[in-house]
Amino acid sequence: MVDASSNPGLTTSTLSSVANRVLIDYKDAIQDYRVTDMPVVQMFAERFTTDTGGDVDITFAKPSMGLEQIEEGSTPTFQHTDLRNERISVKEYGIAVGVTRRMMEDSRFSEMELALNEARRAVQRHMTKHFVFAVFGIANTTFGTTAKTVSTNETDIETFATHPDGGFFGASPSSGSRLYEYGNYSTSDLNSLGSHYFNSSTSGTADGELALDDITKSIELLSAKGMTADTILCSPTHYKTLLNLADFTAPFGSTDSAKGGIDYVNDVSNDGIVGQLYGLNVVVNPFVPKDRAGVFDMKVKPVAYVERRGLTVEEANPGFGIMGSYMTMRYGLKIIRPEAGTIIFSA
Repeated sequence: MVDASSNPGLTTSTLSSVANRVLIDYKDAIQDYRVTDMPVVQMFAERFTTDTGGDVDITFAKPSMGLEQIEEGSTPTFQHTDLRNERISVKEYGIAVGVTRRMMEDSRFSEMELALNEARRAVQRHMTKHFVFAVFGIANTTFGTTAKTVSTNETDIETFATHPDGGFFGASPSSGSRLYEYGNYSTSDLNSLGSHYFNSSTSGTADGELALDDITKSIELLSAKGMTADTILCSPTHYKTLLNLADFTAPFGSTDSAKGGIDYVNDVSNDGIVGQLYGLNVVVNPFVPKDRAGVFDMKVKPVAYVERRGLTVEEANPGFGIMGSYMTMRYGLKIIRPEAGTIIFSA
């Protein structure tokens, strides 16, 4: 049992100064729980910030292996050819959280703190779902993401006219202009390696299909384009398939963190890494659809994330003894590096 007298949290029945501070300025209290660095953003996104709203233009450098000889005072060619400009629509999303004043006055527990933590988790779930929908090509009108399949044409993704959220290389990748030659791989060689959207090599149509051949194909495809695959992102169904395919080597060095130990369980709960396969970290996320899995180079962030305004609070219904809030945040995202991952379909 919690001893309220020794651990009252933010509030007490006598309305201490801590509780008064929360009641007087709720906006200051919410800043303690402002979500700025979520795991999904750190994993997928190259971050940008802006003070403007609506559509935001961002410019970033494309990866280049070109080494050229230049004269004094001249401008390197790659500064012109390997810079890319994209426009991102920054939208506003709201999450409602309400705490009554009577709840604050009568309870020895901190419902305010509980509400703020739940709001934080709600924002994290929202962001994770949005990223997964964009990366895995799942259509959603709220997020503005469009459907992508193994037959999606590369030129459709390249123009961003039909796929405004971006995507990875689709069918016939040589039809676009975003392929790069690395080493002895010509454009036709890269095209022959296939699309970044492809069906699993396993037979049947069961959800969660994933073969070791799919993973090695992804490793080859990314490596040929200058990437180094380091992460497998999959659904719980795919994780079950992987467990049936092969044993994982523990991604932890010490014997105290061996698989099955409490330290291993704690690490899994913190970062979602459940094992390794061919040197790739295997990460399970429930938002990943059961018919799609992904292999990525997480060192090269595939997504641009623009935050115009972090989590902010507006009071709602301040009368009638109710202290309510409406939490909003403005952000936009777009896939900008389509060579950084592959999507494997169960088919």
